Amino acid sequence: MTFTQLLLVQLLAHILTDFTFQSYQQAKDKNEKGFKSKFLKWHILIMFLSSWILSFQWKFVFASLFIALTHWLVDGLKPYLNQNKWLGKYAFFIDQGLHLFFLAISVVVYDKWFALEPIIDMPLSEKWLAIVLVFVFCGKTCNVFIKEIFQFFDIKVGNTEDLPNAGRLIGLTERWLILVFVFINQFAAVGFLLASKSILRYKSEQEEGFNKTEYVLIGTLLSFGLGIGSAILVQLLFW
Repeated sequence: MTFTQLLLVQLLAHILTDFTFQSYQQAKDKNEKGFKSKFLKWHILIMFLSSWILSFQWKFVFASLFIALTHWLVDGLKPYLNQNKWLGKYAFFIDQGLHLFFLAISVVVYDKWFALEPIIDMPLSEKWLAIVLVFVFCGKTCNVFIKEIFQFFDIKVGNTEDLPNAGRLIGLTERWLILVFVFINQFAAVGFLLASKSILRYKSEQEEGFNKTEYVLIGTLLSFGLGIGSAILVQLLFW
């Protein structure tokens, strides 16, 4: 196992724990209650197990404990960050930045002081690990990021405070298609996908009787941007 492979699997563990394995209700409860949330202890346990299991190394248990402990502290203190007059608006991005910072520190220190000796050979190369990572990232994780960006800029439509389930599914599907198209160098298909979605969404807006043009345009651009950006980053770093 290489340093890059270890870093990629730890990023995967983080995304799976903080987004894929966590419901919106659980995340909301933790954000509001912090250390008092009944979900926090289970969230931290899943974080620890995901980090340790995906490392494929017995000795990484200490690094996983550090990651889990810092994760517990950051999530537990997040309600105070949310209530801060100056930093509350940036709470989600600060939270994720701190998690990734402590994760990177753990991997760097472990690589410096311990030999990378997995109990089984890593089945995926760095390239394929990166592909798996971006496919997971472009699922529920991107939906959460888009929602947080909307909230940051106070973008709402009527009484809507969350992305509808259909919108989440459409966004997830389109980003996965974008990844496939970019990886097989079919950029023209990405343009066709964007044009097709624009036509369908325009018809839907007309039928609903109110104007969602700016909402849909921003969501579409963010979704396509995250998908295309993720695919290009993987190609630049691992192709």
